[in-house]
Amino acid sequence: MKFSKTHIIPLLIIAASVLIMLALFRLGDDQPKRKHTVHPKTVDALVVSLGDVPTEIIVYGRLVSSQPVALISEVAGTIEAGTVPFLPGQIFKKGDLLLKIDDRQARYDLNSLKSDFLNALTAVLPELNVDFPEAYRTFQEYFDQIRFDRPLPVLPEAGDKKIKLYLTRFNVYKLYFSVKNQEIRLKKHYFYAPFDGSVISADLRVGSTARAGSQLGKIINLSSLEVEAPVPAQDIAWIDPQGKVSLSSAEIPGQWTGRIARIGKAIDEQTQTIPVYIRLDKKGQDRLYSGVFLTARIPGKNVKNAFSIPRRALYGGSNIYMIRNGRLAYRTVEVLRQQEDSVILGGGIQTGDTVITDILQGVAVGMPVRMRGSGTDNKPADRQRSAGQ
Repeated sequence: MKFSKTHIIPLLIIAASVLIMLALFRLGDDQPKRKHTVHPKTVDALVVSLGDVPTEIIVYGRLVSSQPVALISEVAGTIEAGTVPFLPGQIFKKGDLLLKIDDRQARYDLNSLKSDFLNALTAVLPELNVDFPEAYRTFQEYFDQIRFDRPLPVLPEAGDKKIKLYLTRFNVYKLYFSVKNQEIRLKKHYFYAPFDGSVISADLRVGSTARAGSQLGKIINLSSLEVEAPVPAQDIAWIDPQGKVSLSSAEIPGQWTGRIARIGKAIDEQTQTIPVYIRLDKKGQDRLYSGVFLTARIPGKNVKNAFSIPRRALYGGSNIYMIRNGRLAYRTVEVLRQQEDSVILGGGIQTGDTVITDILQGVAVGMPVRMRGSGTDNKPADRQRSAGQ
């Protein structure tokens, strides 16, 4: 009796466990299986509309004066102060005396030549009074006009060959041109500002001795500033020479405008670029400094029957992702031009196509996608485009 109870109870427990497990399996098989739903991926996209697309060339260059001038002395002497200090950074106006070189010796030489010239006229005047009274009065008035502290007046014309002979015999012509030559030499002792500008360097200061050929310093024209920007050779053909250029600086706040002044004709062998010179408009130039780097946005020619997309939307240099019938598609396109932030497409797309502008990773062609902001998987334009294919 004991033996049977000891073995029967465990057997009953095992049998009950098996029955419960079978019941649970049957219950699970009777429940309906849940259907797996695939949600479309939402992406940013643009609907293509072909038309004229403007281009832009972005270049970087240094601002320089288009009229730098080196002051070279043609005479010797001690440097003296002008009407403005000749120091680096000094601003001056057109006509200001920047420097002068001691001119006493040149002035004395000039007056000595004038004295010889007056002696020659004094000798020829009696001869003219006898033979040519009219010419005598003309040259007598000229003689009275001559001053040692003024430039020599223009010598009157001799209307008769005999008058020319008289003037030549008494060395009037020779001395006249000697005086005019010395007047030119005297002017070389003075350095007047040819424009509104600034002193860039002062190689010799007041009190120094200048020799013929010595460089005194450098000045620049502040009203004529331009940017010299190297442009890749392949971009030159895209430039619109008549367009208005927009300029900005990372160091100085503000925006400036300019125009293409000229385009170089020689390619830099190392960089394969061509220099383009952009002349700045005068407005706002007072806030700029020579030597500052500027970013120039040069307007380019329009591309007809094209469409622009962000550069991130281009894959492999010539492929894009599109939405077609609510699913992801991959297409090869014709790239007409790549710009800093965008790409201009020509062939391979048509008006109504939907180009994905998101950066896609881990995707597969044919997977469901929809344009962000749309209530359906694809835009009406996509359905019309698909129906026509």
